[in-house]
Amino acid sequence: MTLRIYNTLSRRLEAFRPIEPGHVRMYVCGMTIYDLCHIGHARMMMAFDVAQRWLKVSGYRVTYVRNITDIDDKIIKRAVERGITLRALTDEMTAAMHADTGALGIEPPTVEPRATAYVPQMLSLIGQLQTKGLAYQADNGDVNFAVRQFDGYGKLSGKSLDDLRAGERVAVAGDKNDPLDFVLWKSTKPDEPAEAQWDSPFGLGRPGWHIECSAMSCATLGETFDIHGGGADLQFPHHENEIAQSEGASGKPLARFWMHNGFVRVDNEKMSKSLGNFFTIREVLQKYDAETVRFFILRAHYRSPLNYSDVHLDDARASLKRLYTALSQVDAAAAMPIDWNQPFAQRFRAAMDDDFGTPDAVAVLFDLASEVNRSKDAALAGLLRSLGGTLGLLQADPMAYLQAGGAAAGVLDEAQIQEHIAARVAAKQAKNFTEADRIRQLLLAQGVVLKDGPAGTSWERA
Repeated sequence: MTLRIYNTLSRRLEAFRPIEPGHVRMYVCGMTIYDLCHIGHARMMMAFDVAQRWLKVSGYRVTYVRNITDIDDKIIKRAVERGITLRALTDEMTAAMHADTGALGIEPPTVEPRATAYVPQMLSLIGQLQTKGLAYQADNGDVNFAVRQFDGYGKLSGKSLDDLRAGERVAVAGDKNDPLDFVLWKSTKPDEPAEAQWDSPFGLGRPGWHIECSAMSCATLGETFDIHGGGADLQFPHHENEIAQSEGASGKPLARFWMHNGFVRVDNEKMSKSLGNFFTIREVLQKYDAETVRFFILRAHYRSPLNYSDVHLDDARASLKRLYTALSQVDAAAAMPIDWNQPFAQRFRAAMDDDFGTPDAVAVLFDLASEVNRSKDAALAGLLRSLGGTLGLLQADPMAYLQAGGAAAGVLDEAQIQEHIAARVAAKQAKNFTEADRIRQLLLAQGVVLKDGPAGTSWERA
C-alpha cells in the first residue's frame, strides 16, 4: 500500500511521493520559546516525530526542519518582566524544551534554525515582495504585506477575501492600506530593548512572525518542499500568510502537502496558555512515566482532538502495561528486523500508510500481544517489540517497567481514586455502562477494589 497523507490544501487523502525520489523534506513550525512547553506542544511535536519515523521506516531519507521562534512580542515581554536578556530567556527555554522532548522520546529534527540567525534572509524576502508590489512601508515605519495583491489568498484555510472582510470589526488601522494586510517588518518601538532591533533598509526594527518561517524554510529546504506541518491553530493566519509571502516572492508552490494536528482539549476547550488551562510537560511527567504519556498521545489519530484527563492517562498506563506483560511472558523477546510480509506486520503497515493511523496500528499491537500471551512465541514477541519501536514504544525491559509500575508518582493517591469514582458515577448516570466498567477495571489494575452499596461507592486497596 502506498503512503497516503491528508493534505489540508486539497482537503483529501493523497498518495505521497516526494519531489526528489528517496528524499523527504519536511518543515514544521516549532515553539515560540518564552515559557515551558505544555502537553499541547508535546502533541504537535509527537505527531511529526511519528511522521518522520514512519517515513524513515518506509525507506526515505528525511530532512526534518523544526524551527525555534526566538524573537517575538511575548519573548520581549517575558524577558523584560524577568530582568534578563532575550538570549538568556530563549536559551533557558530551549534547553528546557530539549529536556522535555527528550524525555518523551521525541527525536531531534535534522535542522533546528533559530529565527534570529535568519534576519538577512527575511530582509531579502521582504525586498523581493516590495519589488513585486506585494509589500509597502507604512507611515509608522512598519512594512506590510498587501493581501489583495496576491491571487489565491485563502486557499489553505478556505477563507475568501469577502468572508474575511465581512468578519471585520474595526476600521482600517492608520498603518495599513487594508485591514487584511499583515506586518512583515516591525519598526522599533521606544520601549523595546536594543537586542530586539536590527538595522535594515526600512530602518531599525525586527521581523514579523510570519516572515520568519518563510525565510527559514526556504533557506533550509528550498523554495518548494514536500511537507509543511504544524498545529491546526496555525492554518490561519500563520500558514496562509506563509503561502502568500513565499509564493508571492518565488512564484512557486511552497509545499506540496500541508499537515495539521488536532488540539488537546480540557473540558471541551482547547488547551492553551491564553486560557490558563494548560499542563506543562514537566507537570505531567511528575505523575506519569514518559512512555505512558507518549502512548496516551499516540492512541488518538494526529488530526483528531485529544481529550486530556488523569482518567485517560491512567487508562493509557494500564493498557501499556498489558503490552509489556505480554513481552514479559517470553524469554529473550528481543527486537528483530521486521518481515513486512508477516500478517500482523502487514496490518500495521496498512494502518500507518493510511495517514499515519496510529490508533489502528496500536490495535494491531494489542492483537499481537494477545497472540503472544496465548502462544508464548518468541518470534511474535520480538515482532511486537519491533513494531512498537517504530512508534517509539516498548523498548524498555519488560520486567523492569512492570516492577516500576509504569508510574512516575507511584500508586494512585486518594484524590485520584475519588476522581475516577466520580467519573464512573457520571458514566452510570449517563447509562454508559461500558465506560463505567472500564473505569472499574482500570482501578482494579491499579490495585483498587470498588464496592457499591446503598450509601454509594467505597474502595479499598487489594
